[in-house]
Amino acid sequence: MGLTPLMPPSRDRADRGVTMDEVARVAGVSQATVSRVVNGNPRVNSDAKRQVERAIERLGFVPNIAARTLVTRRSDSIGVVITEPTTRVFGDPFFAQVLRGVSTALAARRQKLVLFLPQDAAEERDLAPYLAAGHVDGVIMYSLHGADPLPEQLHRRGVPVVVGGLPPTGAKVSYVDNDNRGGALLATRHLLDVGRRRIATIAGPPDMPAAIDRREGYREALSEAGIAPDMALEVEGAFTQESGVEAMRSLLARQADLDAIFVANDLMAAGAIQVLQATGRRVPEDVAVVGFDDAPIALTTQPTLTSVRQSLDAMGRELVNLVLGSIEHPDQVARKVVLSTELVVRHSSGGSPTEQA
Repeated sequence: MGLTPLMPPSRDRADRGVTMDEVARVAGVSQATVSRVVNGNPRVNSDAKRQVERAIERLGFVPNIAARTLVTRRSDSIGVVITEPTTRVFGDPFFAQVLRGVSTALAARRQKLVLFLPQDAAEERDLAPYLAAGHVDGVIMYSLHGADPLPEQLHRRGVPVVVGGLPPTGAKVSYVDNDNRGGALLATRHLLDVGRRRIATIAGPPDMPAAIDRREGYREALSEAGIAPDMALEVEGAFTQESGVEAMRSLLARQADLDAIFVANDLMAAGAIQVLQATGRRVPEDVAVVGFDDAPIALTTQPTLTSVRQSLDAMGRELVNLVLGSIEHPDQVARKVVLSTELVVRHSSGGSPTEQA
């Protein structure tokens, strides 16, 4: 049976919402067919689907989300939980880059992003029942600290969860990570290759897996070169520029003869360069500096910053792929994706630049 031509819309629609029945009449199909198209049911004839989509666009039909949720048991929303102070989330380009990847991938799949920024443990505890109540179809979490219980709590309640970075011990959830240890290994090897031997590090917070892995990569490279660990050359920061300033001052106060430093992110590296230059050390002639992230700030430091590039957009896309896969196939085993890193050599380390500023 052929499809009827599109009918003109009625004149009295301006004062009320367009109904599914009207869409069906204009498209020349049954209301059940319209419902299947609106709810994403693949079992619809392609010609009928096109007729319905044309009618929806022409009439300006907006589906009743509440009714659709009752039918599909889906909200078409993914919660993104970042357990960091808002000042850091909106001030560190790391978060913007991952969120951009997540947002782009969700938009391509017609999913909505709902952002949650719990500021303390109590706020995070309140999130668990809300997220498990069907307000979102799945959850992406990243920048976790320590033994955060939320991923496993949500998993036990049947909520699909994917973590950016290594998940807390015992959490049976999928995750996407960058090769933090391998990137730090590349960075420290580079400093050794350009002739540096008193190599310090400003590590990240000790309760974050990425920071732990980056410190381990630094130590591994020194061990390969036969250099014994020296705890006086290791300090910790908070992944902020201000903490990089304080950490660099601390290092210089006790190890003034250091000739290089691997810094666990670019914001801290920018703070370190600021202190080195303020105290009369030339970068890279006196102290070579390498950061991590390859954030936009790496191109604004003077000299430009050698940094480990990690695929943050790709991380966002993979997080979406895994969480949507978990929604469609709730019984699948937890998966892990580890993305490669690369060293981008600029002027702060004294090597031959691989990329011009």
